[in-house]
Amino acid sequence: MDLTAAEVRVLGCLIEKQRTTPDTYPLTLNALRSACNQSTNRDPVVAYDEATIRDAITRLNRRRWARLASGAGSRTSKYRHLLDEALTRAPDELAVLGVLMLRGGQTPGELKARCDRLHPFADLAAIHTTLERLIERDLAAQLPRRPGQKEERYNHRLSDDDAPQPAGAAPGAPAAAPGPVVRAPGRPMPSAPEVAAPAELPLPERVARLEAEVAQLRAELRALRGR
Repeated sequence: MDLTAAEVRVLGCLIEKQRTTPDTYPLTLNALRSACNQSTNRDPVVAYDEATIRDAITRLNRRRWARLASGAGSRTSKYRHLLDEALTRAPDELAVLGVLMLRGGQTPGELKARCDRLHPFADLAAIHTTLERLIERDLAAQLPRRPGQKEERYNHRLSDDDAPQPAGAAPGAPAAAPGPVVRAPGRPMPSAPEVAAPAELPLPERVARLEAEVAQLRAELRALRGR
């Protein structure tokens, strides 16, 4: 699917606020902007202006994934999502999708804790069952594990821009981060590897590269102490 980052954030916020603050749902444009830009329970934190939110809502309305929900005579426009009609009516699936849209790739344990406000899951097995159903319909995917991480991670597939290749993907998969380089006695200290600007890379890749750099620095420090 080809949703923009703003559309993904708007949908995630509409799902969240529908469950957590039903008295104020549907959301006004101003409330939706505040929800998109809040600093808690969001990754990444953004600063969308009103025009960006309005444009995202317009495109979602054309897709029939959101619509204007103001009553007759209402002085303020309000909006609601239509994912329960377009994608799934299952409350557990909507909760997982909403949290993935707001927080990006996460482990089943993280999803269980963060979904609790939207839909309580009995245990991790229930989370895995929901994820499997979403994966079967290509709405979610398992991600490659980060270096040193034991738990698998998952993300939504509502945006081609946000969806990394599923775990196990072979051709075209990004190369693994370089391993640590040990400085040999008598050799000059190797220069730091060239790394793309952090803001230009997806968060998982930035973390992986930073972990690789830390591992390299630790190896070089151990080599220095052993001389």
